Amino acid sequence: MSTQTLLTTEALTTRGRKPRIRMERVNWSGTIILILCAVTVLLPLYVTISMAFKTSAQVADGNAFSLPAPFSIDGFVQAWTLTKFPVGAGISMLVTAGTVIATIVLAAFASYAIVRNWDRKLFRWSFFYLLAAMFVPFPVVALPQIQLTGRVGLDNPAGVIILATMFQLSFSVLLFTAFLRSIPLELEESARIDGATTWQTFWRIIFPLLGPMSATVGIFAFLYAWNDFMMPSLIISDPALQTLPVRQNLFQTQFSNNYNVSFASYLMAMAPAIVAYLFTQRWVMEGVTQGAVKG
Repeated sequence: MSTQTLLTTEALTTRGRKPRIRMERVNWSGTIILILCAVTVLLPLYVTISMAFKTSAQVADGNAFSLPAPFSIDGFVQAWTLTKFPVGAGISMLVTAGTVIATIVLAAFASYAIVRNWDRKLFRWSFFYLLAAMFVPFPVVALPQIQLTGRVGLDNPAGVIILATMFQLSFSVLLFTAFLRSIPLELEESARIDGATTWQTFWRIIFPLLGPMSATVGIFAFLYAWNDFMMPSLIISDPALQTLPVRQNLFQTQFSNNYNVSFASYLMAMAPAIVAYLFTQRWVMEGVTQGAVKG
């Protein structure tokens, strides 16, 4: 019997059989851990939303898990007026936007220069220097930074933008360099053959390809700048120019007996960060996965 006949016979015998579908086993330990982690996040969020929409009388009963009946926005109205929310939110948005833009641009510049000049000691040791800066938290250098910003007239939101960008630069460069190593060098060589300069190559070819990682760096910088309390409270000397987290702390004593007002204020403050992450999480995950694998 020939080989072709054997193959034909085997195909005929197996054609009538139903393919076996292998069911994957559920990783119950991992599932339970993920459920517990989700509960630790969703439960406080539920309490915050529930308390924010309650009246003062409903808050006084002490049942934080009960639904508001009826729903009330008095807490939001009082928090809006008490903390001067539009002013604080505007300053926080200005600081956050400045930090995000400056971090993305400067980190992309530095990472491109480091990756494409890795064989030179100056750029290689600059990368190691930036990595070492990741282990220096702001409280360690807070006192000299406060004195320096005060002497040069940067004890204002502009000084916070500069310092926040510098403290985000190390981690952002680490992410960008990992991503840039996955971009083929042939793309730049083709552009240079066509007469493009280094500046044109970066802006027209490299920077558009950094979109997923720019979203990742941007969301990390956004969350850091929007939620940061220590740096604005120490750097900004004028209380009228303070960011939203600091304003909430300044009026904390007035929130002590009005939990609906305090939770409404906290909910309004964290809403932009939650919305920003929900709309950018797809690009964040894409940037992290693409930066981890060399293409």
